[in-house]
Order: sequence, then structure tokens, then C-alpha cells
Amino acid sequence: MALWAVCGHAALADEPRAQIRGELDADLRHQLEQAVGQVDGAPANRFEARRRARNAMESAEALLRSEGYYQPTLQDDVEGEEKPVAVVTVTPGRRFVLSETKVNWVAPVPDAVTEETVLKEIDLTPGAPGRAADVLAAEGRIVAGLTREGYADAKAEPRRVVVDHATFTVQPNFNIASGALVRLDGIQMRTRGPTRPDWIARLAPWNAGDRYDPEDVAELERRLLDTGVYDGVGVTLAPLDQITPEGLRPVVVTLSDRPRSVLEAGTTYSTAEGAGVDVFQTRYNRFGRAATLKYGGRFASIDSRLGGEASFPHWRRAGRTLKLSAYAVNEQTDAYDRSAVALAADLSQRIGKTSWFSYGLGLDAGQYTENRFDPLTQAPITFDRDLAIVTGRASAYMDRSNDPLDPTQGFRLSVSAQPTAVAGEDTVLFLRTEGQASGYLPLQDGARTVLAGRARLGSIIGGQELTVPSDRLFYSGGGGSVRGYSYQSINPRLPDNTPRGGLSLFETSVEVRHDIGQKFQAVAFLDAGAVGFQETPNFNNLRYGAGVGVRYKLPFGPVRADIAFPLDKREGDSNFQLYISIGQAF
Repeated sequence: MALWAVCGHAALADEPRAQIRGELDADLRHQLEQAVGQVDGAPANRFEARRRARNAMESAEALLRSEGYYQPTLQDDVEGEEKPVAVVTVTPGRRFVLSETKVNWVAPVPDAVTEETVLKEIDLTPGAPGRAADVLAAEGRIVAGLTREGYADAKAEPRRVVVDHATFTVQPNFNIASGALVRLDGIQMRTRGPTRPDWIARLAPWNAGDRYDPEDVAELERRLLDTGVYDGVGVTLAPLDQITPEGLRPVVVTLSDRPRSVLEAGTTYSTAEGAGVDVFQTRYNRFGRAATLKYGGRFASIDSRLGGEASFPHWRRAGRTLKLSAYAVNEQTDAYDRSAVALAADLSQRIGKTSWFSYGLGLDAGQYTENRFDPLTQAPITFDRDLAIVTGRASAYMDRSNDPLDPTQGFRLSVSAQPTAVAGEDTVLFLRTEGQASGYLPLQDGARTVLAGRARLGSIIGGQELTVPSDRLFYSGGGGSVRGYSYQSINPRLPDNTPRGGLSLFETSVEVRHDIGQKFQAVAFLDAGAVGFQETPNFNNLRYGAGVGVRYKLPFGPVRADIAFPLDKREGDSNFQLYISIGQAF
């Protein structure tokens, strides 16, 4: 009975307002059915059916006209007595086609070069179907083209479309007011915050007198948003009455500052990595240049640290960020223990909207307790070293995906190289390199099913397993690498089951993501990884993990929950691992 009731309700919800009859091609029939729409149930009587038929006929006629059928024949009718059915019979008639498009300029007229450029973008071909949507889109392209060429005040006046029933043609006549060419002045600040106007002025990607370009204005807004210190950013042209005597137009910048200081605290717990507590204080927009200072500590079973970092966006040039950090670090992992002071300075430069490269220098000094394998004696050894490590840091990232947290198409690439010099009880020079690529392929319309893949390669060149500091070796296993295995547990192990760091790394993942309704997504995945002891990655000792997951989609991105199982379980491996986070796994 319950199933019958559900099916009955679904049937009522799918009742068309009226049936469409007539000799029609499949696409036009589908459009008419969509235009007529659906209702919750059958009509109660013939009077109601007649009303539905007339309403449906009006909707069908409007749709036909918008598609270029200006001489249709429509008939509304009602069939049946006890169970009346609304019917609309359609004979669309001959489809009207476009004739030559005319553009009438409302003074002032744009310059000849701009006029020629914009008219090429109309893209209405004589003889093509006279669809209203195509005509409206062409008008929009004219205005957008004018705006892009510097005519910021361009707008469309009421158009005139001539429908000639004798020749079966539709002739669009556009009336376009381009307005005057806009040349930009400097910045007008409208904010009570601490941001310095001279710093904002240096961020503008134009000089006084340059021709208006909406991309330049958008880029200034993007540069301000990139700092992360403002709740709201507005960048607009000043009103026409504020044009300078030289004929230049200022750009108005409005900023809404975040709270100047934020205290953040959080806790984490994992069966594989233990408990952790984070407490950090963040101060925004220091010194009037959108700088951010963050200091505090993390206290955890594996990685504890105390210190802070400073970020200076647009340092000496737009898009470049200087980051300074200083931490006292205490790591206690299965493979090594490390107590050190870590200092770093990096410069990153944004390229376009989503790509960047960075370079910098790091200095680590401290004590290492390392569990290693001696290839000469074939026995595990443990030793302490006091080391100072200087690291050059260079990396690049390219993002051509369509969403930072939930990509459905495109790709991402990242590479890094770290030339490293070690001094202290050992002197070592080596180069640590790493690269990762991920891609996203929609398998259905609307990206309801997406195939996602990831591959990661790493190599240490010039070092030896016993001399490279343990924290610079490669390890694998966990939520960000091979799911189903705990932290570092993909690695080959010493006889006492301690993970053994390697000189090379290979990881790969494949996921199939399928939407269920509007909010949920089901995922199935297979991960694999291997750590080797030569400079080139070893593919002979791959270990696999597989599992399933669910995503709950929120406006800012999905919440992820995965359960994964090791397919090559060894002593000490758990039966499964559970991962919960924000965003897709990769």
C-alpha cells in the first residue's frame, strides 16, 4: 500500500497541463511540453480542463514566437467526459529566418576601430532561424564588446525587431548608446579602516590616462580579495559627475575590514595519529598594508610546534607575497623523533587567477633520533644527530580546474625542488624533487558522474638513505596519500615494524564520484603507493587501498567522509581507516 501511494503521488506530480498534438519534430515538441508545464493532478471537470488548455495554448504560442514561428495555428480543446483531458493542437507553420541586422548608434558614436570590432561580435547570420534568444544575446554581445573596449557606460536602448510576414523574415534593429570613451584616473578610498591609500594606489594595474578595461578593474578587486583581510571589497567607477577637468574618471574602492584580531582553537583526534590541540591568535591588516600575523601553538601526539608566521601580500609588486615563519618543532613519529628550530622565508608570485610559483630559503637546526636500516650489517640501528639544514625552496602550481574544493573538469599540476645542504655531525648535499598531477573528467551531462585521477612522483638525488635527515625522506600512507593505511605505514619496515624512509616515491589514486540528488555524492576509490631506496621510483612493491565514501555538498564545498581498507594488510595495519574533512580528497 505504501509503495502504491508513493507511485500514485509521483504520477500526479507528472501530469502535463495539456497534451501537445500535431506533426512536430522531437526538439520542438519537447520545448512546447516544457513551456506548457505540469500540474499536480488531472482536471476535476471540463471547465477546469478548458481553462488549462487555454493557458497552455498561450504558453505554446509565446514559445513558438520566441523560436521564430510567427504564423502558427493553435487549437485548444477538451477530450473526454468523465475524465476530461486538456489538449492543444499545434501546426507551427513556416519558420521565419533572420535578415540583415542593423545597428543604429545613439550619439556619441564609438571610434571606427571599436565599431568594426564590436560589429564582428554580433554573430547573427542571415538565413538562420529568427530566435528571440539569439537576437537578445547578440545585443548583449554588442554592449559587452563596447565595455571591453573602454566604453564603460554603453547600454542598449529599446530595440525594434521587424517581422515581415510576406517574406518570412525577422530583422533586428539595435539602438545602442555607447557613451563616451572612459580613461581612468587614480583611486578614491572610501573606508574607515587602517589600509593606506598609497598602498592601494600601487596595486592598480593601470596608469592615469589609460583606457578603461573591465579586466583591470576586476584584477584590482581580485588583488584585494587575495589578501584575506577584508570581509568585503568593492571596486567601481566613480559617477559621471566626478570626472576630472582632464577628462579622467576615478575608481572608487570600498573596503570592509575583518575583525582586527581573531583567536582560534581546535582539537583533532585520529586512531592512527592520536590527539591534537591548536591555539592560534591571528591579527589582520597590520601596518596598513594587509599584512597578517599569526602566532600560537599546536600540541599533538605526532607533530607539536610553537611559534608564528607573518604574511605580507603584494610585497614590492602586485601578486607577490612574502611569508616569514619561525617555529620550535617537536615531532615524534614511528620512523624518527625531531626537536628543532625551523625558520623560513618565501616569496610567491601569482600568475593569472589560480596559478603561482614560489622560491625561498629555510633553516632548520636541532636534534634527530633516527631509526634506520644499515645496508652493510643488514640490521636496524638507532642513532642521534645534531644537524643544521639549509634548504632552497622552489615550487610552482597550475590550476586549470573549475572549482578549488569540488572540481568536475580540468587539471592541476604542481612541482617542487629543494636543494639541501646538511651540516653538523654529517655533511650532505642532495636535491629533493616532487611532482603531482590530477585530472577531472565528467562522464555525464551536468557532471553528475566524474572520473578523477591523481599521480605523484618524488625523488632524492645525491643523498643516501643513512645520511639524508629522516624528515626529508619519503613516507606514504594516510588520508592525503594511500587511504586504508595509517601515517607512514606504506613504507617498507624494519624488523621491529618501524617505517623505513625512502629515496623515491610513487602514488596514484582513481575515484568515481556520482551525484545522488542535489546534496549528496557517492564515491568509490582505489589508491596505490610505493616507497623505494633508489633515486628512481620503485613500482614493484606497490600497496593498494580501496574504499567508498559519501560527500555532503554545502555552498562553499563538500564535506567528505571516506572509509578505506588496506588490500595488502601487514602486521600492525588496521582493518580499516576512516577520514572526515572538507573538500574532495584531491
